[in-house]
Amino acid sequence: MIMAAVQLDGKAITDWDTFHSISHEVFGFPDVYGRTMDAWVDCLSYLRDDDGMSKFRLKKDETLRITIADTDVLRKKAPEILDDIVFCIDAINDRYLDYGEKPALELKLT
Repeated sequence: MIMAAVQLDGKAITDWDTFHSISHEVFGFPDVYGRTMDAWVDCLSYLRDDDGMSKFRLKKDETLRITIADTDVLRKKAPEILDDIVFCIDAINDRYLDYGEKPALELKLT
């Protein structure tokens, strides 16, 4: 069951700095967010816990849909960022499965 959703604008992501700035804003990461993919993974790995690492708190069967708009533009400008997002979302969902939980993230590319 999808109860929460965010959208990342593929046109606005031009480099790692813009990706992390946009992520900080749309996911509601804390001010101590480290602006690395390790920190990104950490912030999205406990969405069902009350850890304050994002503005989302999912229930047991809920998922957060992450839509990346204009994926074709992002793929041309910064393919390594898109590849890392996909890789990290898979890793985060694997972590949830390891804990016996349903995956918490759904990625939609448009």
